[in-house]
Amino acid sequence: MPLRQLLVGHEVSTAYECGWSTLKNGELLAAAEAHGFEVLVTTDKNLKYQQNLASRSISVVVLGTTSWPRIRAAAETVLTGVHSAIPGSYTEVAVP
Repeated sequence: MPLRQLLVGHEVSTAYECGWSTLKNGELLAAAEAHGFEVLVTTDKNLKYQQNLASRSISVVVLGTTSWPRIRAAAETVLTGVHSAIPGSYTEVAVP
């Protein structure tokens, strides 16, 4: 079951689906903002060190693992992180 099925009430697209799979962090954020995306969900914990997110209109939600079984088990926590995201914010979601 993909993450999009856990994010009920949200329109979800992957970087690959948008043709952005080769874009680096800053380019990806800019493309997502230009196309009206409000939240970027990633597992890249280094993003906060590589980008000035405060000046962005997109928010970043970072999942604490790439393990799909663990993410699925923490679905409510992930959804809460997405719902609480505000423009320019960076939120790390702990996934046990």
